[in-house]
Amino acid sequence: MKGRIKAVLFDLDGTLLDTAPDMASAANQVLREFGLPPLTERQIQANTSLGARGLLRVGFGDEMKDKDKDIDALRLSFLKHYEQNICRATRMYDGVPELLNILSQQNIPWGIMTNKPGFLTRQLLPYFPPLQNAQALVCADTLAVAKPHPEPLIHAAEQLNVRPESCIYVGDIRNDIVAAKAAGMHSAVAAWGYIDDSIDPHDWDADLIFNNIENILSLF
Repeated sequence: MKGRIKAVLFDLDGTLLDTAPDMASAANQVLREFGLPPLTERQIQANTSLGARGLLRVGFGDEMKDKDKDIDALRLSFLKHYEQNICRATRMYDGVPELLNILSQQNIPWGIMTNKPGFLTRQLLPYFPPLQNAQALVCADTLAVAKPHPEPLIHAAEQLNVRPESCIYVGDIRNDIVAAKAAGMHSAVAAWGYIDDSIDPHDWDADLIFNNIENILSLF
């Protein structure tokens, strides 16, 4: 694979940024409003990459069957809380600034393709200057479709001015790998991300599994 990769695309939550504390805090505020207990650490780890709906569904559990529990309305409440406290405890994973700096020094294009809504992504990235150097940014609502549909990844490759088959997409959930394969890209698992202990990412049929972010440099 070395020599065939010309560009890198990254997922955001659970890949470049550890957003779990702030995402969980917003979900817990919604749960608290309904008198429900907060999410456990395991629930947070396993569901943060699934976004607001993933966290809320696991938090509400059987309560979600109540006809008064509209997931879309609950998501809007989550987004309000999250927007108000978007970067209280979020941090970049160790090694991210160094990796991005090396990619830029070597003139290797890189970008971000996330299922986070655009308005939240644009509010969050300024807290982390290295991420603002991304040469492509595609969010959940940039196009009419989102991951696991391949079109957002293809669109991101176009922004980088490279062909999909010359890109690798790095993410921490199965849908990231599904989307990359559908887009004709190489795929890699960010094993440092939000992967529950009960899940074996080897089952996702990714091209590569990276145990730490520095491993990405082995591609170049």
